[in-house]
Amino acid sequence: MSLFKAEFRRLLKRRFVRYMALVGLLVLVAVAVGTFVTNHKIGPAQVAAAERRAEQEYQQSVQWATQEKQQCEKDKAAGRTDDKRYPPDCAEMMPPPREAFEARWFLPSTFDFREQFEPMITAWAAILALVAFAVGASFIGAEWNSGGMMNLLLWRPQRLKVLLTKLGALLTGLLALAVVSGGLWAAAFWAIGNLRGTTAKTTAGVWESFALTGLRGIAVVVVAGIVGFALASLGRHTALALGGALGIMVVGQFGLGIVLRMAGVKFVEAWLLPTYLLAWMQKKVILEDWESCQASFSGECKPQTMEVVWQDGGTLLAVAVVLTLGAAMWMMRRRDVA
Repeated sequence: MSLFKAEFRRLLKRRFVRYMALVGLLVLVAVAVGTFVTNHKIGPAQVAAAERRAEQEYQQSVQWATQEKQQCEKDKAAGRTDDKRYPPDCAEMMPPPREAFEARWFLPSTFDFREQFEPMITAWAAILALVAFAVGASFIGAEWNSGGMMNLLLWRPQRLKVLLTKLGALLTGLLALAVVSGGLWAAAFWAIGNLRGTTAKTTAGVWESFALTGLRGIAVVVVAGIVGFALASLGRHTALALGGALGIMVVGQFGLGIVLRMAGVKFVEAWLLPTYLLAWMQKKVILEDWESCQASFSGECKPQTMEVVWQDGGTLLAVAVVLTLGAAMWMMRRRDVA
């Protein structure tokens, strides 16, 4: 049997891998079911109910405004004034116009596939990326911790070939999981759109945009698996990769964000990892600095903005892969495996 086939079988037979994949899929199912339950198909009955609700809200507002105006006139006549509650002239207290109460405000939530599926792709990628990181770290970390890696190198003393073959088997499994779950994810939300919303205006161009977003999501999953694998290989233990990820999130994200805000740094989010991952998935993220003011010709105060585009996110992902995997390969070559 070839080394790749042996490693791929070992990947599939690991209980941790199966459990993590199952947990990730259950989370995805829970998100899909929650979306289905909380959305509704909009029909004539729902529109009529929303119109009735808008009319009720309008009538209540008119009644309240009338009562307040009468009370204002009584208080003015009695010599009691309350500048915080009433205007100088009670006649200014008028009920809002009927058109201020739109029926669409009272319609139940509905799932618009064309408008709302792309954020769901980002959620799918984030969940699978967590699974990929944990699986990648466990796959190589457990081998080092149990001594299986040393035994394998006695049979195949080609260090880098063994390491990269393990990585290839891992990525093959992750790609299969991502492709299959991604297809089922799209099918599930298409069904939700048909049953609990609308799929109108979903053109070929929209599907192409969804496909490109999905490919970027698969790239995030692959990178997460590689980084987890490389960190665990560097530390020869799964815990180092998981601890490193926790340290980056707690110290490198929350702590860094707090320090930068205390220092008054502009565009704090530009220093945080999630911003670049969102930019990679959403093509662009616009950051705003509300501490600054750029006055327009109309006198409106607009905050300064900064754009983070998908190329910035892609560069960060590439750097993460090169640094972690490169370090793992270098350490594999130079140090003793005993």
